[in-house]
Amino acid sequence: MSRPDAPPLSPDDLDLLREMSQDFQHMRDAIQTVVIGQEEIVTTLLAALFAEGHVLLVGVPGLAKTLLVKTLANVLGWKFNRIQFTPDLMPADIIGMELLQEDDHGHREMRFTKGPVFTNLLLADEINRTPPKTQAALLEAMQEYHVTSMGRVYPLARPFQVVATQNPIEQEGTYPLPEAQLDRFMFSLWMDYPKVQDEVDIVLATTAPLSAPPDIVLSPERVAALQDLVRRMPVSRPVAAHAVAIARATRPDTADGSATAKRYIEWGAGTRAAQYMVLGAKAYAALEGEPTPSCAHIRRAAMPVLRHRVLPNYLASGENLSAASLIATLLKEIPPPKG
Repeated sequence: MSRPDAPPLSPDDLDLLREMSQDFQHMRDAIQTVVIGQEEIVTTLLAALFAEGHVLLVGVPGLAKTLLVKTLANVLGWKFNRIQFTPDLMPADIIGMELLQEDDHGHREMRFTKGPVFTNLLLADEINRTPPKTQAALLEAMQEYHVTSMGRVYPLARPFQVVATQNPIEQEGTYPLPEAQLDRFMFSLWMDYPKVQDEVDIVLATTAPLSAPPDIVLSPERVAALQDLVRRMPVSRPVAAHAVAIARATRPDTADGSATAKRYIEWGAGTRAAQYMVLGAKAYAALEGEPTPSCAHIRRAAMPVLRHRVLPNYLASGENLSAASLIATLLKEIPPPKG
């Protein structure tokens, strides 16, 4: 027996949805007083925020990746920590460690000292510059929202989001992210060079006296309420089925694999990809004030969800086909359902 569709949103929820669309506009405007251009990147980063998803932000140095994340934290008024990932970074440098401490009475005991992961927004800068052992220190925090040390579990404060940055050009001294680590990121966003006029505005703004930081737009409690609203948004079965069809089409060794996948893809996306496409579609719809996502929202979420989950094979590499180009072709092969 199939599960019934979720009930529609209540009138109070619809009012909150309209307010959320306005909140999004205020947040985007506040961020873009500091980060000029990159509108789609900002929108998708905010969609991930409201869907409680983590983000991998890829781009060459100098595109304001770090500034974007810091500005997001300022607009939210969240506690913000940045970790510069280096080859000698250890897991304890991320999650914390047990230290021998002495109280006022001279009694000594081991106490857990929290690491920088205990924050609201964590920037994992150049995450691929540290070995997989250290990268894996983030897995439990990103998935379970707690860390474990010496057999004890320490919960993280909510809301909690990880944004990791990566340089796609420089490969010397880097470590590819394991598939399990990549799969924990909801979106992979690729920042390109700004448009000409945006770049002129950036040069003028960054060579003038520093301006005041943007005002706080949303409280943590407000963000939590909006995240809960996104989760409760109903999704029709045809829309969810379209997300599943796209994910299944990336798998070359299955009957549902597309012609592109069978020829050019080594490994396709797992079930988490379809889940994230639906969550991303919900967030995109909510930002537009729509009470339920459509197949168009699913397709909008498909590229950032799939880009880091689809592995091109040697034939694709020989023909200089990237994961993004394969996904774009695959989406043409899987049209949305009619009606």
